Amino acid sequence: RTAIEEVILPLSAAALSVLPPALQTHTIPWSSHPWSDEATKKRVDEQTVIDILTRRSYEQRREIAFEYERIAKKELVVALKGALSGSLETLMLGLMKSTVQYDASELKASMKGLGTDEEALIELVCSRNNEELAEIKRVYKDMFKKDLEKDIAGDTSGDFAKLLLALTKRDDPSNVVDYEKIDDDARSLYEAGVKRKGTDVTTWITIMSKRSVPHLQKVFERYKSYSPYDMKESIRKEVKGDLEKSFLTLVECFENRQLYFANRLFEAMKTKSAKEKVVTRIMVSRCEVDLMRIRTEFKRQHKRSLYQTIAEHTKGDYQKALLSLCGGDD
Repeated sequence: RTAIEEVILPLSAAALSVLPPALQTHTIPWSSHPWSDEATKKRVDEQTVIDILTRRSYEQRREIAFEYERIAKKELVVALKGALSGSLETLMLGLMKSTVQYDASELKASMKGLGTDEEALIELVCSRNNEELAEIKRVYKDMFKKDLEKDIAGDTSGDFAKLLLALTKRDDPSNVVDYEKIDDDARSLYEAGVKRKGTDVTTWITIMSKRSVPHLQKVFERYKSYSPYDMKESIRKEVKGDLEKSFLTLVECFENRQLYFANRLFEAMKTKSAKEKVVTRIMVSRCEVDLMRIRTEFKRQHKRSLYQTIAEHTKGDYQKALLSLCGGDD
């Protein structure tokens, strides 16, 4: 048997065994079975892996993995590594982690080796809220026996490092709006940037890392009464490089996090071949968080569905897996 067949038989059995008893008796024609000769000829083996793993929750996948190991005497993750390759393998292995484990792993990967993947680092730190970051820090320590803050400090520098570290140290998940501070904060942001020569980045970092999202939404609205530019335009004028990208990500997520991810997916699939790393990261990390709302924002903003866009810019089994994860056309 091929490596993929070694995965399929126990995987299908494991998936079946965690279904309610009423569904376990459901039979299908032998020719449709993933390990039958006809099916193997049609190469529906990867399709079976895709169908089983992309249409379950993480909790169900965990149960399936447990059953798989009992039946096959081998870890499902190890079997998947042996049977799959490329972008499909990366996607499937991502789905075998919980959302927070996946975020922690992606953060580690962004700081591994010689170069830092600043784009991934910015997305993961600047788009997660206080509660998510607190949980990521805890799981990161469990998984890698290191502090996330220490790794970020060792891999970044200057104001970029200061901003990321300030964000990882946020500990107040409240939605408090301090009405007395709205005007002061808006004026401080203006006076620290557009109003003066040079930028007082420390003031920007302090306000954006220490205030709640609802509070900052009101601050950015009030900011327009002081500045001829809105907050995003001001950022583009005042700072450049990774710091600019970080502040823009923060503001976009404070305003509408799902629209931020929709735009990231759109940008990643603008050219003929997609930036698969970005697409995989967003689809896996958001599939159990807010993917339905991202789909809605994508259609509203770009006048076409996420499903159609994936279908046009990806191919093969990787495309099938993404479309299944996407869950439908809009």
